[in-house]
Amino acid sequence: MGKDFLAFLGQRVPHNFPDFRHGEGNSDSHILVSLVGSQVSLIIQEGHVMLGQWQGIYFCEFDGPRERACWVQVVPVSHV
Repeated sequence: MGKDFLAFLGQRVPHNFPDFRHGEGNSDSHILVSLVGSQVSLIIQEGHVMLGQWQGIYFCEFDGPRERACWVQVVPVSHV
């Protein structure tokens, strides 16, 4: 799935699109991260991430390889 997703995005947002004006040459990366997003909220129940049968979590690096950090914040839910 991951390769199909990246191939689809690569066709829609090509790296060398002639109308890009950003001087660093990574306009495609900025657009791709805007489309895909840079955060996710997950439910964890009894130590397991609750995902559907065909769901997955992908960490996408569009402007790399680069060293990145990943932050995790656990927000407990109070039961009323």
